[in-house]
Amino acid sequence: MAIPPSRAGTKGVPRADRERQILSAATEEFGRRGYEATSLAAVAARVGVTKTLLHQYFGPKQDLYLACLAPVGDRLLAAIRAAMDAGGDARPPTPLRVLHNLFTALEGQREAWFVLYDTSLPPDGEPARLAAHYRAAVDELAAIGTLDVLHRTGPADAREADPLDADALAHAWRGLATALVRWWIKHPEESADAMARRCERLFAAARSALGPGSP
Repeated sequence: MAIPPSRAGTKGVPRADRERQILSAATEEFGRRGYEATSLAAVAARVGVTKTLLHQYFGPKQDLYLACLAPVGDRLLAAIRAAMDAGGDARPPTPLRVLHNLFTALEGQREAWFVLYDTSLPPDGEPARLAAHYRAAVDELAAIGTLDVLHRTGPADAREADPLDADALAHAWRGLATALVRWWIKHPEESADAMARRCERLFAAARSALGPGSP
């Protein structure tokens, strides 16, 4: 009996499994090389299928990118929200919880961070619009978190934080997260938990270097 086309795979691999393989390979390629430099042929070669079959499964490169981006964006947003929902009084502090959750969400697919933060996307296309949507949602959460940090750590008589302070800190936070993920990619032996512990040590060292009056 023939397998229905919607469930058929290649070389005995069920279609759903093959699609997952393609998305995993494509996410890594897009994350490593960027949208512009990634080719469908390279993705197909990594999976061991033809470019024609990949195109049949996902369509043109734009659609393949969108299929990779949506789960990455959803996963990272869920990780950040879960960390922030624990509240500012929980331990470890919110910034460390956010980083720990991000590392955990990216474990096994670290390059996925750079699918979301891809600077090579054509500015007027749907990929750029969807990526901007996810980045704006991350920025909104970062703004809430950094404002809360400033309120909690500011002097008792100056609880009204300067909005520009919060904006500057949110931008710095995004850069820090990106730099840490980039370093993590270069050190595959580091687990998500090990990275979280390393960040805790680094944060403690930074507080000590800034002196007793630091947050």
